[in-house]
Amino acid sequence: MAEQDKSLGHYVIRGGEEGKKRLDLLADIMKPSTKALLTRIGVGPGERLLDLGCGGGHVSFLAARIVGPDGSVTGVDLDETKLGLAREAAGELGLANVRFLNGNAAEATEAASFDYAYARFLLTHLSDPLAVLRVMYNSLKPGAVVAVEDIDASGCFCYPESPHYDRGVDLYRDVVRRKGGDPDIGSKLPSWLRRAGFEGIEVGMVQPVHLQGDHKSLMLTTMENIAEPVIAEGLATEHELGETIEGLRTLTADPTSLIAMPRVVQSWGVKPG
Repeated sequence: MAEQDKSLGHYVIRGGEEGKKRLDLLADIMKPSTKALLTRIGVGPGERLLDLGCGGGHVSFLAARIVGPDGSVTGVDLDETKLGLAREAAGELGLANVRFLNGNAAEATEAASFDYAYARFLLTHLSDPLAVLRVMYNSLKPGAVVAVEDIDASGCFCYPESPHYDRGVDLYRDVVRRKGGDPDIGSKLPSWLRRAGFEGIEVGMVQPVHLQGDHKSLMLTTMENIAEPVIAEGLATEHELGETIEGLRTLTADPTSLIAMPRVVQSWGVKPG
């Protein structure tokens, strides 16, 4: 497929194998709520689902098990390293009904051929999310369903209050904006779906929060994975960022602290039939 479209913001989080490790952690956190969403919108055996910005294939695998051998899942992503790892994982899992394509989410896919189109944590990185939503619209059969999940980073919180956590959230939001994205897009998803032509829009929200365990380290891991663009954009010096990361490391290790992810808004709708 063609080079990255101008409608795409620059993905600020490290890609490749290191980036996939973070995605593995994030996918484990999100699995229960994403599975519940797929069930709620009616994904079932024998259906075809498009997963845009599929990354390491975590949701693709989840959907592939739901649609079964008579259905299929197509995952699309720009990061060939992650896709290669996803293909290997699909083989190890014995999932022959899923395929992964290297390409731009803003480009056309098979027209009017999918029963469901889905994207998680993709639109937040785009300068023109409407372009991708229109691709999703065009990929669906009449009467088919779109579903998107994305963040509203303005809702981040921790306890006790931490200047390092607050600084980390501010840096993340600032660097995403600098690269053309919207770190608070979650609350805007229903309006974006309407603009793309979908009807029957519905919405839900989840916000993972942790006291202990590996999941609690997501904020720390995210900061480590955005260090390069934060420094390159002049948002913090290497020393300042190091202090923020070390402060987050201390907060994460504190067994009495509570750390929340951003709010995650889920929105879905139907292509008129």
